[in-house]
Amino acid sequence: MDFQELLKQLNKCIDSLDLVSARKYIEENIDILTKNRQLLRGNTRAMFDLIKQKKDTGEKPLSRHEMTVIYSINTYATKFDLTGLKLVVNNNPELFLNEEINQYLNADAKTLLQGMKVLHKNEI
Repeated sequence: MDFQELLKQLNKCIDSLDLVSARKYIEENIDILTKNRQLLRGNTRAMFDLIKQKKDTGEKPLSRHEMTVIYSINTYATKFDLTGLKLVVNNNPELFLNEEINQYLNADAKTLLQGMKVLHKNEI
């Protein structure tokens, strides 16, 4: 794919809010886009800067499995299903070492996880 086609596809993805595809295009072509950053549109440039910053700091994005686990935690917390919540927490303790998950948890999940001593108040 040549650079003009990449720009066209990337802007099309951003305009249609297909952020997953846009992220993949950016991650696969980050070197080319770094050299030609000034040619990106505003929203595309903002997403590029965010992805580049995370890559530069060594931070890895959450996987699909981790996002599914977070969704389950939020669902169990909303339904106040403590048994299911404890089961998910016990099966995925490494997930709570990642500070990034706090922004994906809803208020119910944060409150219950604080009560279970999984999260600390100063982490949120």
